[in-house]
Amino acid sequence: MRKIAIVGPESSGKTTLCEALMGELRAWMVPEVAREFLTELGRPYMEADLLHIAQQQATDEDRMVQGMENGILVCDTDLITIRIWSVEKFGRCDPWIVAQSEQRHYDLWLLCKPDIPWEADPLRENPQDRDRLFEVYVAMLERLGKPFLVVQGGREQRTRTAKDAIDRLSGPTHQNSS
Repeated sequence: MRKIAIVGPESSGKTTLCEALMGELRAWMVPEVAREFLTELGRPYMEADLLHIAQQQATDEDRMVQGMENGILVCDTDLITIRIWSVEKFGRCDPWIVAQSEQRHYDLWLLCKPDIPWEADPLRENPQDRDRLFEVYVAMLERLGKPFLVVQGGREQRTRTAKDAIDRLSGPTHQNSS
């Protein structure tokens, strides 16, 4: 099994890429927990909500991994994303999220560059700050030594780049160690 994390700033095409890879590679997908959680919350989110979101995201991934022996799993975000979000919003991050963001295994991170138009959404907060946040992702992935590839351009180019990178993955597959 191959496990791929799709990450990047808001409105950088993460969900669109996940859905495209589902079709192109017949991959399974773990949706972004935050979107549904925040839509149903009924109040402004607090720092403690991010821990709940992170734990549910990890649980959803783990359940999917347990049900798979082969194939490709694409995850529409990861705990590095929640870690960056927490630091950006609250200036700190829960230790559990930090530890899990460093320990959880993916075969590849696909980092979506925000070179596509911003799409307004009530849950999105940073329309003017995407380029800086992209650099925060690059720095974090590099600092943690995670294998990542930047995907950019239009939808077809992004899908082709991602598909080619996943096709090139070699060696033994790994299951999540958490």
